[in-house]
Amino acid sequence: MSENKTKPPVRGPGRGPRGMGPTEKAKDFKGTLKILVKNYLSSAIGGLIVVLIFAAASTVFSIVGPKILGNATTEIFTGIVGKISGGSGINFDKIAHILMVLLVLYIVSAIFSAIQGIVMTQISQKLTYRLRNDLAKKINKLPMNYFDKKTNGEVLSVITNDIDTLGMNLNQSITQIITSVCTILGILFMMFSMNVTMTLVSLLVLPVSALAVKKIAGKSQKYFAKQQEYLGHVNGNIEETFSGYNIVKVFNGEEKAIEDFKKSNDELYTSAWKSQFLSGLMHPIMNFIGNIGYVSIALLGGYLAIQGKITVGNIQSFIQYNKQFTQPISQIAQVSSMIQSMVAAAERIFEFLNEKEEENNITDTTDISTLKGNVKFEHVHFGYNADKIIINDFSADIKEGQKIAIVGPTGAGKTTIVKLLMRFYDLNSGRILIDGHDISKFDRGEIRKMFGMVLQDTWLFNGTIKDNIKYSREEASDSEVIESAKSAYVHHFIKTLPNSYDMEINEETSNISQGQKQLLTIARVILANPKILILDEATSSIDTRTEIQIQSAMDELMKGRTSFVIAHRLSTIRNADLILVMNNGDIVEQGTHEELLNKDGFYADLYNSQFEEVED
Repeated sequence: MSENKTKPPVRGPGRGPRGMGPTEKAKDFKGTLKILVKNYLSSAIGGLIVVLIFAAASTVFSIVGPKILGNATTEIFTGIVGKISGGSGINFDKIAHILMVLLVLYIVSAIFSAIQGIVMTQISQKLTYRLRNDLAKKINKLPMNYFDKKTNGEVLSVITNDIDTLGMNLNQSITQIITSVCTILGILFMMFSMNVTMTLVSLLVLPVSALAVKKIAGKSQKYFAKQQEYLGHVNGNIEETFSGYNIVKVFNGEEKAIEDFKKSNDELYTSAWKSQFLSGLMHPIMNFIGNIGYVSIALLGGYLAIQGKITVGNIQSFIQYNKQFTQPISQIAQVSSMIQSMVAAAERIFEFLNEKEEENNITDTTDISTLKGNVKFEHVHFGYNADKIIINDFSADIKEGQKIAIVGPTGAGKTTIVKLLMRFYDLNSGRILIDGHDISKFDRGEIRKMFGMVLQDTWLFNGTIKDNIKYSREEASDSEVIESAKSAYVHHFIKTLPNSYDMEINEETSNISQGQKQLLTIARVILANPKILILDEATSSIDTRTEIQIQSAMDELMKGRTSFVIAHRLSTIRNADLILVMNNGDIVEQGTHEELLNKDGFYADLYNSQFEEVED
């Protein structure tokens, strides 16, 4: 299922040496790695041993190849020299045998590499599968105040980007470390076995290369950091400008928008040019240093060959090994960056999994279905932060079946009251009782079965209309779904659609109108048959004609149920049994519509101001 809201941007993983950008680092590298190995990789120890064995064997078989190929070259060279000297010439059978052995080695190496790749992919995918399951379970246990502290983008980033970064980098890094280490050790062994002097000359190139890399990386790093910073500025500038483009046009702000963008874009261009230029120097400089090494080895090899201390084939093999030697070193540098990003991603995942969960202190086992819907607030105090109380000494006594309207200016605490009623948050002090039972003593999931909500922001998912209505009660029959739709005055509309109740609502829910979405959510609540209703500004974004239709559906929905209605349009709650007028977290007035108007107080001022706006 996918929600019908636009997804916020999510954070991407840090860039590593491949792009010469800054690498993301974990705050506690060792601690996070220990948790990852102990809790998630220890169960895959058998598979990791298989990966180690096959990766090492594949690398060894691959390393032996140049040596065998050198033997073939030596045989050809010896045959040509012998032919010139009047000998028998080239032994093609022996060369064919050598090449056949080489082919078999490369095939076996490829098979071993494929096996370790398959096993490692399975290990990493099982790990990400398990982590996704853990995150899915965790997210449903987190308290609402966690999501007050975090943006949707941050939460999505953990579940998508961080999981993908961990799985992908784990898959690549473990295999790469094994093959790179085996390659370095194997090549060193082969090079020393052929000629110690030439090996030492080859190794002299390494510190020169490392020094060059360090110098260039040090220079380019600050420009890459600036590039990332100004890339964010440019993206933010574009998003801000075009999300409010009509305002820009109204106030003739085009020139200023262009000027602001140009300033950020100029900075981005300068930093990007310098960073890319410096990082672009890396490859030609490394090639130049490497080529000097090859020339040195070729000259030394020729000299040693004349003295008979090394064969021509071994010189060829040595040059191949020398070319291969720098590759695993650079790969290990890349892998170290991947591991840093992987552990940083794992750290954020584990931080999410270690978040404090919603507490459920169940001491009241009363059957929820026996409760009727009498609600009592007793001296409720609450603040999203303990040092900033926004609901101050709230008390109210509501009888079953009553329609209670909660009104007041923005920020008065109206929506907070219903969030407390459904135990999205726990109170700082005071009690909320349903039929005399303290809701803090119930299981949260159980107490929420008593409630049905219709909100201003409709939530429908990609699926059939029938599935969307049945979301509140999966076991409901088709006839019950139809009855709910009829009660919500949406049955006739559904019957006019292609495929009727089986019509698919698209991911953006753009194939039905806002009013129709609202009626479907009302049908969903009717099907749930709750004891208590919460209607939170359910008609504030609807046109007047549609509002009348939705209001009729809601009136049907509220029959016989305790209902809490939050509304900005005070004209819609004139028939409420009780109106609670809130301001700054307190009930400042309460009574019926007529009683409150006669008081000529805060409510009367609110009502008359809206009436005057309509008259104007």
